[in-house]
Amino acid sequence: MTATTVTPKTPVTPEPRGAEARVRVRVSRLVLYTVLVVVTGLMLGPFGWLVVTGLKTTPELAASPVHWLPDAIQWHNFADAFTQIDFLGYARNSLIVSLLYATLVTLSSAWVGFGFARLDAPGKKVLFGVLLGSMMLPQMITLFPTYLIFAKLGMVDTYWPWVLWGLAAAPYLVFLFRQFFAGMPRELEEAAIVDGASYPRIFWQIFLPQSRPVLAASFVIAFTWSWGDFIAPMLLLSSDRTTLSVAIMTSYVTPGGLPVNNLLAAGSVMYVVPILLIFLVAQRGFVAGMATTGLK
Repeated sequence: MTATTVTPKTPVTPEPRGAEARVRVRVSRLVLYTVLVVVTGLMLGPFGWLVVTGLKTTPELAASPVHWLPDAIQWHNFADAFTQIDFLGYARNSLIVSLLYATLVTLSSAWVGFGFARLDAPGKKVLFGVLLGSMMLPQMITLFPTYLIFAKLGMVDTYWPWVLWGLAAAPYLVFLFRQFFAGMPRELEEAAIVDGASYPRIFWQIFLPQSRPVLAASFVIAFTWSWGDFIAPMLLLSSDRTTLSVAIMTSYVTPGGLPVNNLLAAGSVMYVVPILLIFLVAQRGFVAGMATTGLK
């Protein structure tokens, strides 16, 4: 009988799967961060060029080829842009209009969104579809008819148009509030009804306090709309009561009517600063509001 020799098998060393996983995670993060840096650079590029333009002299702006950086930083351009016009006065007008509109449109949109989310009525879905469809209408289509109405009512060169626009709610903000309120538990509403609360009381005491993220997001969006609007103030307000956006675009000119681009850029940078400050203060609520409005 022949003896069979068994050759022992060489043990297989397991692959370092944990190390490979960590490498893949690091590579994916590197790619993600690279993409984010590139996108951020593309977004901030125009604003950076605006700041650089505000620090140049007029000959440097007219130089060919392009003079990328100023030889000497012209900080006085910002001081000249601030003093050449009544900067604080126009900024006050913009602040009044923007705060007035943003506050009213946020509250009215919240109320309309609450109605679409929690109340039942015939034709509610059709009305909501019409509301969403109105978002596709350009501003120019509705601005001139409303201008004629305001002129007939004697509201031109007043802030009443922004009050009425604010009370009329905004379709996009209504959509945000409707999505948020639709995701709240039905038990809250039913318990309040059992206790004898009316729907206005349910809205003000239960639903509205719970919607702080959407309130912050809606306020920032509405304030940005009004602060950055040029056409409506140009059309409805006189030169004394107009907003900062109109004053910046029309005041920094030479006697011949040509724009002074370095002062225009410096004034535009200062014009953007309040929006950046408001967003930095309310960014947590803004991001949370935009992230939660689609949840149910």
